[in-house]
Amino acid sequence: MNRREFLQGLAGTGGALLLANNLAAADTSHWANQIGLELFTVRALIQKDYAGTLAKVAEIGYKEVEPAGGYGGLGPKEFRALLDRLSLSMPSTHSGAREGADLEKQLEGFQIMGLKYIEISGPVRPGGPPPGGARPAGAPAANRPFTPPPQTEESVKRQADELNKHGEIARKFGMKILVHNHTQEFAPLADNSKLRPYDILLAQTDPSLVVMQLDIGWASLAGRNIVEMFHHNPGRFELWHVKDVKGLKDGPPKDLRTAQLVPVGQGEIDYKTIFANAALAGMKHFCVEQDNAADSGDAIASIRTSYTNLKQMLS
Repeated sequence: MNRREFLQGLAGTGGALLLANNLAAADTSHWANQIGLELFTVRALIQKDYAGTLAKVAEIGYKEVEPAGGYGGLGPKEFRALLDRLSLSMPSTHSGAREGADLEKQLEGFQIMGLKYIEISGPVRPGGPPPGGARPAGAPAANRPFTPPPQTEESVKRQADELNKHGEIARKFGMKILVHNHTQEFAPLADNSKLRPYDILLAQTDPSLVVMQLDIGWASLAGRNIVEMFHHNPGRFELWHVKDVKGLKDGPPKDLRTAQLVPVGQGEIDYKTIFANAALAGMKHFCVEQDNAADSGDAIASIRTSYTNLKQMLS
C-alpha cells in the first residue's frame, strides 16, 4: 500500500488529516536555512555596537532577527538598508508601536523594514519607556520569568479585545499582532482556578488578526506539552521562540528562579519532535532566545552553539 492509499484508507476516521500533517512535517531540513535570533539574547552587545553585533549574528549563519530593544537609533530606511546589507530579514519585533497621533507613521515605517508581526501598546504613561525603546513591560530579566499578580477572567478578555482592536489596525498595513508568553499565562486565574489566561487568549482572539508567538521554553517550564498544544489549536502558533532548558526530567521546577536556560541542544526540550509538528502548529518563523546568554561571559559563543546544534538537528 502506498502513502496515498494509506491516507485514503483512513478517510472518515478523523485520523487522515492528523496523519497527513505529521507526515508532511517530518522533513524539517528546510527550516535549517531560516534560523532566526531574538536580539534580547545579545542585548548587552547590541547596546554597545548595534551594526557590528548584527554583522556577527549574520556571520554565524542566522537569517532572521527579532529586535527587543529598539533599532539602534536608525530610521526605517536606514535600518532596512542595514538588514539588506547583511542579508538579514526581520519578520517580527518586540520593539513595537504605541498608540498615539503618529501610530500610522510608525506602522508605515514598520512596512519599510519588512515587518509582518508586531505589537501595539497603549499610550506612553509618565515614566514609561519610549516607543520601541525597550523590551515590553512584563519581560523577564536574565532567566527570571516575570510573575505579575494573578489575572481575572474579565481582565484577560479585555486584553483579548484590545489585541483584536490592534489587529484591525495592523491589518491595514499587512501585519498581524503577536502574543508572546512567559509562564504566568499558564497559571490559574484569580477568580477561576479551572481557566488559564492563555486558553482565553486563544479562544477570544481572531486568528486572522492575532497570532501566538509560543515561547517553547517558558511554556515547557510551566508544564505544558508543546505538541499537545498544537493538536488542541492547530494553525495558531505562527511564531516560536526556541529556548532550551535543563532540569525538566522530573517535571517543572517549583521555583522558576532555578530554571537552567542553556543553548539550544544542551537542554531537555525535544525540538526534533516539535519541529516535526511545525505544519500542525502553523509555524512560519522562529527565533532562538537565551535570556541569560550573557551570563556565560560570551553571548556570541552561546548563540553560535545554539545555531550549530539547531542546524544539525534540523538537517
